[in-house]
Amino acid sequence: MKWISLLQLQPMTELAIQARQLDKTFGKVRAVCGLNLEVPRSQIYGFLGPNGSGKTTAIRMLCGLLTPTAGDINVLGYSIPDEAEALRLKVGYMTQKFSLFEDLTVSENLQFMADIYTLERKTKQQRIGLAIERYGLNRLLKQRAGTLSGGQKQRLALAASTLHQPELLFLDEPTSAVDPENRRSFWESLFDLVDEGTTILVSTHYMDEAERCHALAILDKGTLMAEGSPEELQQAIDAHIVIVESEHPRQVGKMLEQQDFVHSSAQVGNVLRVMVAHDQGSPEKAIRDVIAREGLNLKECTITKPGLEDVFVAATRSRKKPG
Repeated sequence: MKWISLLQLQPMTELAIQARQLDKTFGKVRAVCGLNLEVPRSQIYGFLGPNGSGKTTAIRMLCGLLTPTAGDINVLGYSIPDEAEALRLKVGYMTQKFSLFEDLTVSENLQFMADIYTLERKTKQQRIGLAIERYGLNRLLKQRAGTLSGGQKQRLALAASTLHQPELLFLDEPTSAVDPENRRSFWESLFDLVDEGTTILVSTHYMDEAERCHALAILDKGTLMAEGSPEELQQAIDAHIVIVESEHPRQVGKMLEQQDFVHSSAQVGNVLRVMVAHDQGSPEKAIRDVIAREGLNLKECTITKPGLEDVFVAATRSRKKPG
């Protein structure tokens, strides 16, 4: 199935990012392949994909840190990379790896970043004070950044990247080393920024985070596989999702994966989540018949609503097949 851009079906809105036929190659490796992208303002737009899918490379091109091999980029009205320097003070960038100075204290890092953004003295102190309060850094000001926990480093990095109140914020897998509680708090901070008018592009491989985005682009091996809101992507999936419960889930799962009409089978506890071809007229009956023929036990077999993980598997499965 050819996945269409569901965002293109929506009414026209003002765009923060527009990219056309964006390519990036490193020697013989094509990291980004013909990427077309439209990111509306004042939304959280997610890049969903595994490691090596091109998320970081695309982000670095969009904020002017990498020169594309081919394609056109417009960010906040600036042509990139030609006007990347003019764009610098209007965007923030939080990298996956903590990139502030670990030998400096929290306070010193914030002071340094404010100077990098050339904030005037009065504005500088106001912004730093607001950031300290917003991100709960009061008790950490004299602590060296290298001694902070993962969640504390994350809050400091977000505070530093938003001191200049950017119109657009790039976040590259910002919660990869953070516990669930801190991840949740972090995302609440992102929605506060969006309410204030900030546009956010965030890459992730966590499905629960992807579900919180206003819109998503699913990337695989540098290619845009699907695009739209989480709800739209789930509705457009080209497959049935069937819950199968059996006393022998491993045996049943391996057996089902050998069937032509089954795309994939994943065990969740004692239950199997089976993806069946969309053109299979009666997926439950087909599964029941196969299990009965093999003489295996079946407790339950029902169609369920697809999740984003199912969407991702359906969008990328053809690229995983051998041959």
